[in-house]
Order: sequence, then structure tokens, then C-alpha cells
Amino acid sequence: MADKIDKKLIVVGDRVLIIPDDGQNRTDTGLYLPQGVKEKEKVQSGTIVKIGPGYPVVDPSALEVEPWQAPKVENRYFPLLAKEGDYCIFLRNAGVEIEYEGKKYIVAPHSAILVLLRNTLE
Repeated sequence: MADKIDKKLIVVGDRVLIIPDDGQNRTDTGLYLPQGVKEKEKVQSGTIVKIGPGYPVVDPSALEVEPWQAPKVENRYFPLLAKEGDYCIFLRNAGVEIEYEGKKYIVAPHSAILVLLRNTLE
């Protein structure tokens, strides 16, 4: 009997994984996208479901090792402003549409996000 292999979608670097809206003019949160913007399709909205670790940061001292020494490279990242569950408006042409397990997603760089809407508790 074959073992079941679990798959995990991992977002790398400064990318975000977005479930795009289906094209409504008004979102559940009350944001309106003007008709002219929808027609040109330069921006789109959706919900962020996964984020990458952030922008890689290189420690200059890690690069100054002798050839005989083992490199002291640690993975360090500057975190992203976006969080899972945020609603965003982003530049459509900067993203790449993918399909994973029957669902459509858009992978976009963090820099393509124009606006974030986050529910906060007061």
C-alpha cells in the first residue's frame, strides 16, 4: 500500500499568494473599485493566503571569510508588511496566475501590493 504524500505550497522570498476576487465592483469589506479600473484590469483585489519569508538580508561579515573557512551564512529576512488573511489591491500585470489543486491563485511580489486592508481588534 502506497504511503500518502502530503504536499505543502511554500511561497519564497518577497512573494505573496493571493486568492483573487471574482470581479465584483464592491468587496465584502466595503471597498469600491472604479469601473474604469476594472475595465483596464491594471489592478485587482483578493485575499492573501500565504506569504514568503521576506526580503533576504546579507550580512557583509559573512562574506569576509578565508577560503579555508566554512561560510557563516545564516538565512535572514526582512519581514513583509502583508500578513495572511489581509485583503489587498495589487497590480495585476505584476502577478502570475497559477492553479493548485483546482483553485486559481496569483503569485505576486510584495512590491505589487498597493493597499492592504486588515481586520484589527481594538
